[in-house]
Amino acid sequence: MLKIAIGSDHGGLEYKNAIKEHLEKEGHKVIDVGTYTKDSCHYPLYGAEVAKKVSNKECDFGVVVCTSGEGISIAANKIKGVRCGIAYNDDVARLMRQHNNANVISFGQAFMKLEDVLRRVDIFLSTEFEGGRHQTRVDMISDLEK
Repeated sequence: MLKIAIGSDHGGLEYKNAIKEHLEKEGHKVIDVGTYTKDSCHYPLYGAEVAKKVSNKECDFGVVVCTSGEGISIAANKIKGVRCGIAYNDDVARLMRQHNNANVISFGQAFMKLEDVLRRVDIFLSTEFEGGRHQTRVDMISDLEK
């Protein structure tokens, strides 16, 4: 069982709720940081909150959703120790774990089908980091935060 932080703005609320339900059915513990309504809100708050829970090791991974997946991923990546990418296809969902040791995954509700998103969440969570030459590159990314 993994502990996964999840968050979205109003533009990603529907998918956030569906991903949360999917993850809980898979037996994972999900920490939902919001938003909880369709009222207009600010994606940086939710992206950062998910990322902080991953960065401080309160959660193993994070999932963020907004309309495009872009803004909320940018916000998540501002938190030290977080590597977030947009899973725009299955291969990228796998490679961001294998090669980048990504710990947060982002989706755009307006541009992705829910069935694809749920499959990519599973791919992301079940893929191991390869290490090796990729660790050197991940370390270089971490050095940029200093």
